Amino acid sequence: MRPSCRLSQRGTSLLDVTVSMAVAAIVAFVCMAQWDPGGTDLAVAHHEIRGSLEQAFSLARARGSNVTVALGQASGAGEHLQVQLSRRVKWGKPAGIPLPPDMEAPTVATRTGEAHPILTVTPRHTALASTWFLNDGREALCMRLSGQGRLQVLRWNRDRRKWVRA
Repeated sequence: MRPSCRLSQRGTSLLDVTVSMAVAAIVAFVCMAQWDPGGTDLAVAHHEIRGSLEQAFSLARARGSNVTVALGQASGAGEHLQVQLSRRVKWGKPAGIPLPPDMEAPTVATRTGEAHPILTVTPRHTALASTWFLNDGREALCMRLSGQGRLQVLRWNRDRRKWVRA
């Protein structure tokens, strides 16, 4: 016959609970301090513009006629898709951020961010080529639309101090 093993049960002390809660509070505080709502706003703006352009190309193809996309506060005559951005997202490139590699200085887009605030896309998947800059004061997006309707998005990575594909 085997002797029965009896496990002793130990309760949790008030000190254990206090230390655990303090560690959890410190971790939560560090996470909240590093959370960047501006970066989130730029990501939302990126997807909002990309989605609106894709929707415009689909509508243009389905209707067989041109469709316009109005960015920011722009408004145009006729039917168009309106892209609204967060109030924390601003047009233009901050002066401390260089232009992306192999890009000539766009005079209007660099200052205001809006080279062409109203885009017209065609059923043949073409568009007026344009460049926009959006920023949150610390990071920036460079969005380039080619004449063939291809959207390239670059994001300024402030930690690496270089432009990366978004």
